[in-house]
Amino acid sequence: MNRQWLLAKRPYGVVGRENFEYRESPIPKIGDGEVLVRNLYFSFDPTQRGWMEDRESYLPPVPIGEPMRAGVIGQVTESNHPDYTSGDLVQTLGGWEDYFVARPGFSMMLTKLPAGADPAMVLSVLGTTGQTAYWGMLDLGKPQQGETLLVSGAAGATGSVAGQIGRIKGCRVVGIAGGEEKCAWLTEEAGFDAAIDYKSENVHARIGELCPNKVDIFFDNVGGDILEAALNHINLRARVVLCGGISSYNATSPIPGPSNLMNLVITRSRMEGFIVIDYLDRFAKAAEELTAWVQSGELVYQVDMQEGFENIPDTLNRLFTGQNRGKQLLRLGEPA
Repeated sequence: MNRQWLLAKRPYGVVGRENFEYRESPIPKIGDGEVLVRNLYFSFDPTQRGWMEDRESYLPPVPIGEPMRAGVIGQVTESNHPDYTSGDLVQTLGGWEDYFVARPGFSMMLTKLPAGADPAMVLSVLGTTGQTAYWGMLDLGKPQQGETLLVSGAAGATGSVAGQIGRIKGCRVVGIAGGEEKCAWLTEEAGFDAAIDYKSENVHARIGELCPNKVDIFFDNVGGDILEAALNHINLRARVVLCGGISSYNATSPIPGPSNLMNLVITRSRMEGFIVIDYLDRFAKAAEELTAWVQSGELVYQVDMQEGFENIPDTLNRLFTGQNRGKQLLRLGEPA
């Protein structure tokens, strides 16, 4: 039997279990050139909230009645494709279900994992979030020795890696995160120079105190008031990297934009957004350097691993309640 969580209705405000429908169906059959994959690990990312909306973006919305989309790692259990054999571990963009049929080269990109690869590492620091941090920081942020880097959502899977890349490149790094535990991890484990707890501190005032030479790079995962506070402290020719806006993902009405955008003009600064899929052809380069940093101890990462098919919808919501610690994953099982 193939268990599935289907998208039942579009979200309005906070996503809940009522947005999804549990269903069981027969395990699908494969045809010529296809492979059957058993899912083992699911990735959870804030962008999934956008995929549920009925609007076009860099990917089409998930259709009502179809399995919710997610990054996955699974194991090939049956193959009619010459490049894949039973037992291969693969990574792709799949759905919330036990099994799915892939047609490599046509419907999706199915990437084989190298022997001995850790699935949790592949989906976190080497996966979409790590790649997002790498390209956003190096291609748009362009960190230089001695500059000041400010990161919002700094204890998350993307923000924590972005901040550490800035540190590796010689920046003084200040992170913004929610709660004493997350802020302590940033300074004690991830090597940030300082951290601001937005839940208990005045973010605007603390940026001024901790960034006396102002901010050269702001890597933003939050938007809203945090973005406005950061723009009050940008340096001459600063780079503002717009990676995400989690403060508005569950909003039911438009969120007011920053009222101080003229600071970009006054300081001759640049604010730019990006989507990581634009760098797909260069993922291997980033993975190689990220792996080297992890192996040398220069880069650390956290994985929040949940368990059980029944917990999939609730695991997505952990991203929006601040419960997750680092990269949010869920494990269904281990390779056979």
